Amino acid sequence: MAEVRVSFLGTGAGNCIHRAHTAIVLDCPDGTRLLLDAGSGNSALRHGALLGMHAEDFEHVLISHRHGDHMGGLPHIQGRRTQVAPTASPLVVHSLEESLAGLQNLFRAVSITHQVDQDSVTTTDGNRVVAWDPVEVGQWITLGEDTRASCFLVNHIGGAVGWRVETGGISVVFSGDTRYSESLVEASQGADLLIHEALSTDDDREGAASRGHCTAAEAARAAALAGAGRLVITHIDTPFHHNTQPLAEEARAHYGGPVSVADDLHITTVSSP
Repeated sequence: MAEVRVSFLGTGAGNCIHRAHTAIVLDCPDGTRLLLDAGSGNSALRHGALLGMHAEDFEHVLISHRHGDHMGGLPHIQGRRTQVAPTASPLVVHSLEESLAGLQNLFRAVSITHQVDQDSVTTTDGNRVVAWDPVEVGQWITLGEDTRASCFLVNHIGGAVGWRVETGGISVVFSGDTRYSESLVEASQGADLLIHEALSTDDDREGAASRGHCTAAEAARAAALAGAGRLVITHIDTPFHHNTQPLAEEARAHYGGPVSVADDLHITTVSSP
């Protein structure tokens, strides 16, 4: 039976004071390892190491959008990866051109010696350490022998996307940051696992929407309309860190499948039907 292992390196909203920022690892049945977003600072490096995942173990990164809490960790991952594996093939970063442009500016801002252009990041000795892969909405990209992914637009900021990954007969959808989004519902049809953000409960729906985010009820309605097999809620804000039960309970009122709320270093598995 095929199985995908899902490891949450960071599950916190941008302003959360208790959790690392969004970074999720998918270990696929064909041996492909994918990093969905990269957190900020060195949090993905630190939490990855605690789970036995090191910078040199990553080859593909799928970025949802250009906000710092989702992509800010990439220079740290690249720096450590280059330090311990200087001759490794470049880390391939997949996203829309708009997000990649933001990442290129970030690398230019923090780099001391590297050359950054629209194709790659290169060291002074000419070694390509990052390769940018601009993708289009709806385009399927091959990431492993039996692993592919496609992004879809969501309602957050310009260029924000979610990702659908299909591998070994298993489908996993990651919402990225988004308000309730019909495009996400469409892209998530029949997914075995939907990883969806939820900043608050419906008591503060307007506040969540004003920041470009969903409530637990909205995440659950998306899961129900998509016919997803399971829902995992992430992107947890400070008020819910110590007690995520209100998020889970609200979601269960709108979706009949299994619901859980992820924590940093949480690991779950998804098996083929």
